[in-house]
Amino acid sequence: MNMPDKLNILNESIRAFIEERDWEQFHSPKNLAMALSVEAGELQEHFLWLTQAESRELTPGNLSEVEDEIGDVMVYLLRLCDVLGVDPIRAATQKMVKNGVKYPVEKSRGNAKKYTDL
Repeated sequence: MNMPDKLNILNESIRAFIEERDWEQFHSPKNLAMALSVEAGELQEHFLWLTQAESRELTPGNLSEVEDEIGDVMVYLLRLCDVLGVDPIRAATQKMVKNGVKYPVEKSRGNAKKYTDL
């Protein structure tokens, strides 16, 4: 099964979960964007104060917790896309094209400077 099919199945599952609980009324774009930010913060918390090396070598327990937070972020992102009618694959693809213009290989390879500083 390809990625778009998996995303569509996941999105349908999320939609059914929300509908069964009558939560649509709470899922305004504002609330979903805020919830997404909160969950992203919870994801970041798992890496706070770790060294670069430590962040790449999580224990199985920590990795499991990180996976849960990634799941939360994904659910809220897909829900926000669903409510706004945004195709997340198309949005990401378009953004990568823009990033390619902002960060040409010959100027960006091997450095982390923002495009305005290249």
